[in-house]
Amino acid sequence: MKKGLLFSLIAATVVLASCNKTLPNPDQITVNPNPLQLKGGKVDAEITGTFPQKKFAKKGVLVVTPVLKFDGQEVLGEPVVYVGEKAKENGRTVDYKYGGTYNQSCSFDFVPAMRQSELYLRFEARVGKKVIEIPDLKVADGVVVTAELAQAKDNKTATTPDKFQRVIQELTEADIKFLIQSAELRSSETKSEGVKALQAALKDAKDNEKKEINKIEVAGYASPDGGMDLNEKLAQNRQKVAANFLQKDLKKNKQANAIESNITAEDWAGFQKAMENSNIQDKDLVLRVLSMYSDPEEREAQIKNLSAVYKNIADDILPALRRSRLILTTDLIGKSDDEIRELAANDPAQLSVEELLYAATLTEDKAKKMAIYQKAAELYNDYRAWNGMGQLYFEAGNYPDAGRCYLKALEIQPNDPDVNYNAGVLFIAAGDYEKAEYHLGKAAGTKGNLSAAMGTLYTQKGDYEAAKKAYGENATNNAAVQQILDEDYAAASKTLNNVKEPNATTAYLKAVVGARTNDREAVYAHLKSAVAQDANLKARAAHDIEFAKFAEEAEFQAIVK
Repeated sequence: MKKGLLFSLIAATVVLASCNKTLPNPDQITVNPNPLQLKGGKVDAEITGTFPQKKFAKKGVLVVTPVLKFDGQEVLGEPVVYVGEKAKENGRTVDYKYGGTYNQSCSFDFVPAMRQSELYLRFEARVGKKVIEIPDLKVADGVVVTAELAQAKDNKTATTPDKFQRVIQELTEADIKFLIQSAELRSSETKSEGVKALQAALKDAKDNEKKEINKIEVAGYASPDGGMDLNEKLAQNRQKVAANFLQKDLKKNKQANAIESNITAEDWAGFQKAMENSNIQDKDLVLRVLSMYSDPEEREAQIKNLSAVYKNIADDILPALRRSRLILTTDLIGKSDDEIRELAANDPAQLSVEELLYAATLTEDKAKKMAIYQKAAELYNDYRAWNGMGQLYFEAGNYPDAGRCYLKALEIQPNDPDVNYNAGVLFIAAGDYEKAEYHLGKAAGTKGNLSAAMGTLYTQKGDYEAAKKAYGENATNNAAVQQILDEDYAAASKTLNNVKEPNATTAYLKAVVGARTNDREAVYAHLKSAVAQDANLKARAAHDIEFAKFAEEAEFQAIVK
């Protein structure tokens, strides 16, 4: 901002007081930015100007102190001392003949009351021993606080999911073994413990109303020794007799389930697995043969050539491959949503931790959610319950209790990405950027929007270049704040129009874009929408320097009153 009268006033005063020996008389003063702006928790300004030639008294001393005045208070910046060529004091020397440059920086820690403030320069002037009284002079308005609209709460918290499954599948398997080149069903095999367990599972699926048979399979196998035609016939017959045996059990239980069938004529996969798990000498040599030859007949021939180990293979490996495999898949049907709701409210101890955490997803009532998470934490001390409580506290603006819950969750599961993400967002809100960076650094893989959270962190820290990169294509209020700060108003408008869940802040930011682009209709339309959604924004808008040029208009006054 140009302030041509500033040192003219000083000069006039000095002329009267010191017989035309004047202090500096710069042509203009520029304050950048003006109005002042909040950035990274600071209000900074650069004040520059020019000392004209033959104006700075050779024995003159000028102390210039920036002063930010607000709400009956004032904060002083660092003073700078300028001295003439023959002055005894220390300071920046200004050449009488050639003049010089006036420049000064100031920085103030931001407090909310600075939203309505003004920057002044305060002077202490002397020529020799003569003290000159000069009033404070306003040089800039302040403070634009749009940056503080980039808030942590714009980043949705991440829920650590439950593992509740309505239907849990149970698998019951049994083998019926056959003699070499035989498909005869032996009673010793049908009475084995494995077969008995499968028969019991079949009956239980009929008697238990919470269970249903999903699938029954019977697979016939032949060991890989012998010819392909013989083995294929053996596998088919073994499957058939085992399926008939199982069908009798189904008929006895009055169960009309179909049986799926398949065969494996030469069970090379079973052979390889059995070899890998065996203690047979030179098994690595046999496994190497399997990897070298894919043709079944060639494989068999090469293995039989290993006469030193083949007898062990014939005795210990092949008999177990001559079999039928019975596979029962049963669905265990869990509690209904209504049952889970009722137990969560009246007898939560009857629910597993997964059921309790699932119960919290069945209600939108915050108090009920909190009660469920509290009970899950009490009964199971599960980190997900603590995280859920932390989310609810954070959304309610109760940051101390949110932090307590997140830290408890991290004691239990320190590397969970979702909890670390939530903790990082919380520390952004608390202004503890070091801890925010630490936790967000451990949040890779989170279901939260990590890039948007990092963008918020960088915006609040005042690192706008990093913020812009972090936000990328995110369409959030915070991303739009950064674009406004970057003076990219077209991008900000596009972002705000694409926010998935627009709110009062979205509308307010649209009004800010309108003000900065001199779109009066947009200012009033969006400001009306913003205050309709959040009446607290009336007071903010009334004192927001973004709307200074509209402040005296009747329509603006009607919106914010």
